[in-house]
Amino acid sequence: MTAPPLPMRDGVAASYLWLPEGQWPDMLAFLVERYPQVSAAQWQDRMARGEVVDGEGVVLLPGSACRRGMRIFYYRELERETPIPFQEQILFEDAHLVVVDKPHFLPMTPGGRFVQETLLTRLKKKLDCAALTPIHRLDRETAGVVIFSRRQASRGAYQTLFQRREIHKVYEALAPRLHGREFPFTYRSRMVDGDKFFIMREEAGEPNSETIIDVIEQRGDFNLYRLQPRTGRKHQLRVHLASLGVPIVNDAFYPVALPCKEDDMSQPLQLLARAIAFADPLTGEMRRFESRRSL
Repeated sequence: MTAPPLPMRDGVAASYLWLPEGQWPDMLAFLVERYPQVSAAQWQDRMARGEVVDGEGVVLLPGSACRRGMRIFYYRELERETPIPFQEQILFEDAHLVVVDKPHFLPMTPGGRFVQETLLTRLKKKLDCAALTPIHRLDRETAGVVIFSRRQASRGAYQTLFQRREIHKVYEALAPRLHGREFPFTYRSRMVDGDKFFIMREEAGEPNSETIIDVIEQRGDFNLYRLQPRTGRKHQLRVHLASLGVPIVNDAFYPVALPCKEDDMSQPLQLLARAIAFADPLTGEMRRFESRRSL
């Protein structure tokens, strides 16, 4: 793969876009229209620093011409970013993989209001590995075990394990006690996008999500549940427990999405990716990694 024309900077790879069909007098006009949250003065400053380039690495200036199909590289910059005061732990690393114990509240990758305060950026800086890429994801609110690939050459072999559902994942969740059920049991439902872009919902129809639910221990009016997802739908475990009438403690999305507000770092979602196990596709060795965190 050809190296991008802008190098990784402070743990963050350059973003890029393809210039679409349209008419703009110059490059500055296009960028201001495409990204209205970034002012013309800010774009001019970035261009003066040589940090907006085309696919060949040629520096773009405010008056540069716009050509449909050209590729534009730039760095995302935020004036203010909320610090995440919790640290990740590296559980394992070799030439191909990095296995990490992610804390609550830390996003996986740059996006929205987070760039530096993301797990990927922190790890790239710590390990000095520009090729590092997550093989799977955890919600920002969820803590626990997550796996990253160090090498593009072997990445596909590990990604295939997830696509073929050959990964065994175990989660733990703290939620109200569920009565009237024999444990363990399997819960299935059909999950689709909700009316808000960030949530999911259930509807009638052929199930496309499946979770095995068991109880580890009782804690007063709550249970510590063991959850084994057989599928990987967005927010699957959160939706399933909420649909059963026992939403996970401190879940701000289910069963009702609360108004957006600043994070309350003292009330993390009580959901933990406890363990992950698989047969290594390169060596055949059985691997199992477990979080050191607890709910």
